[in-house]
Amino acid sequence: MGLVEFVNNYEDLSTDKGFQFKFFCEHCGNGYMTQYKVSKLGVATGLLDAAGRLFGGALNRAADSGYEIQRSIGGPAHDAALREAVEEVKAHFKQCSRCGQWVCPEHCWNASRGMCERCAPDLAEEIAAAQQEAAIEQVREKVREIDYTKDLDLGTPASATCPHCGAKTGPGKFCTECGKPLAARTECPQCGQELKAGARFCSECGARIGG
Repeated sequence: MGLVEFVNNYEDLSTDKGFQFKFFCEHCGNGYMTQYKVSKLGVATGLLDAAGRLFGGALNRAADSGYEIQRSIGGPAHDAALREAVEEVKAHFKQCSRCGQWVCPEHCWNASRGMCERCAPDLAEEIAAAQQEAAIEQVREKVREIDYTKDLDLGTPASATCPHCGAKTGPGKFCTECGKPLAARTECPQCGQELKAGARFCSECGARIGG
């Protein structure tokens, strides 16, 4: 068959009735589909097959023979169709002289350097991307300089729910539902006994907690 280009980036869509191929850019994946080429032998085989179904007998056997012929010479016909397809798509791709990959000229080709953009990135695009990355980082730095907690009471233990009534709470010292303090006591105010989480009465002296 000889040397055929685009060996790594095409999809064969051919059938026994004709030939068609889809070629892809090896960078972005954009593609180009070749025109469908009818296989003359495939058409003849189809006619024999149709006649065989209508009349049976000898014509049916002829259709089987036609299929065997198609299988025996389909290889050279397919190879020729692939070579034609390669010539058809060449105008839609560029081959990088450095890495050898075939890429689309619209998105992945640096025309000023004669190489793909992986081997020779477009400097204007690189500068724009670097500027954007730097701008995002500067925004993050400036945001970190702002104190978003200056109005919050960070000295009082935070609680998602009120330990007394169970209502959902926000920042603050007292519950907006029952008015009781949100900070759960850790010791009895009467005797100083350490309290268990959620205790309503002291286990030592019986004093009511948060009453």
